[in-house]
Amino acid sequence: MKLVIVSGSQRNNSESAKVAAYIASAANQFKTVQHIELCKYQLPFWDGDDESKSAPGCDWPLISEALMQADAFVLITPEWEGMATPILKNFLMMCAKDDTAHKPALLVSVVSGISGAYPIAELRMNGCKNNKLVAIPDHLIIRNVGDVLNAGTDDPQLSERDHSIRHRIRYSLHTLHQYGHALGQVRQLQQQQPYSQQEKYSYAM
Repeated sequence: MKLVIVSGSQRNNSESAKVAAYIASAANQFKTVQHIELCKYQLPFWDGDDESKSAPGCDWPLISEALMQADAFVLITPEWEGMATPILKNFLMMCAKDDTAHKPALLVSVVSGISGAYPIAELRMNGCKNNKLVAIPDHLIIRNVGDVLNAGTDDPQLSERDHSIRHRIRYSLHTLHQYGHALGQVRQLQQQQPYSQQEKYSYAM
């Protein structure tokens, strides 16, 4: 199974990318893991026109290929003014159901302080509507992110909170992997036993 981790900070050398790197190192259940750091790709501001995805200089074809091959996703966003980042929301609007439909996603919020719940609520409310991603019930909020996931796993100086969040990450990845297997069967059934005229329902209500 393939896991794709998408980090949605608009800054280089971000804490979100640090969290993504740790999650990638912990995702031993998956055969392959790919990290897409959105700030390092050239993507248009989504205008609803599919032609913009293949415009000169646009990196969407590279991203789309990775999404189609994926069995599960981790979506990481820093909390900016209580919201998920514009670059991640733009990415989610660009995702077509052919890329992501009926594939599980673990939502992760990264924050320097003690908040972090609002981006999760926002993404659950509207981040998975037309792309038909399936956000699993579990999610992660990495609070005070500057203080955790910095040292190696075997570092004896790790704080109790650091140990706790690492254990929670491993649990969440275990659950995501199981959803990946289960929803693979759903995608297979959607192809083998389609509902009559189901193409009429490409978009959620």
